[in-house]
Amino acid sequence: MTDASGPPQLYLISPPAFELSTFPARLAACLDLAEVACVRLALATRDEDVICRAADALREVTHSRDVALVIETHAVLAERLGLDGVHLTDGARSVRAMRKKLGADTIVGAFCGRSSHDGMTAGEAGADYVSFGPAGASALGDGSRAEPDLFQWWSDMIEVPVVAEGNLDEETIRTLSPITDFFGIGEEIWDVETPSDALRALLRAMADAA
Repeated sequence: MTDASGPPQLYLISPPAFELSTFPARLAACLDLAEVACVRLALATRDEDVICRAADALREVTHSRDVALVIETHAVLAERLGLDGVHLTDGARSVRAMRKKLGADTIVGAFCGRSSHDGMTAGEAGADYVSFGPAGASALGDGSRAEPDLFQWWSDMIEVPVVAEGNLDEETIRTLSPITDFFGIGEEIWDVETPSDALRALLRAMADAA
C-alpha cells in the first residue's frame, strides 16, 4: 500500500458487523467495479471465532484480486491468519511496537483522529500510512471533524501517505481529492442496498475533482 502518484486510491472498510452469507459477495462486486488498494476488516466484536471466520472469507475475496487485507487492532490475528497488516486505532502509541513485532514487510497503519502531531509521531515510528477523520460532517461526539486544512498541510509537508475517512459524501470527496492519497470508504456504501452503486457515485465525485 503506497501513496498515490495521481488521483486518490480507494481503501474499503468493512462494516462493524456483517453476515458471512452475503457480505463477501457485496465486497467482491465493489472490488470488481474499481481498483482498490486495501480492505480493512473492522469488526466491532471481540469474539475471536467470528473475527477469524470473517477474515478467512474476506481474504479469499481480496487476495484473489491482489488486494491487501488488513485487520483493525488485532495484530496477533493478522500474523496467524496470513493477513497483510494491522490498522491501529490508538494514534501513534502502538506503532513502534507493532512495527518491531510484525516486521518491515507488514502494513502498519494508524488512525490519528484530527491530530497532526499524532500523525507525525506515527509516521516517525514506522507507520505506512496515517488516517484522519471524520473527514465529513458528523453529529457524533462534539461534532468535530478533520478539516481540509489538515489534509492540505499534510499533503504539503509530510511524505507518509494519508487516508481521509469518516462520513464521506460527494462534496467532501471533491474537496479532498487533490490533497489526500486514499479515501477510506465504509458505511457510506454498506448501509445501502447495492454498495457498488453507492461506490460508483463516489467514484464520479473523485473523477469530477481530477
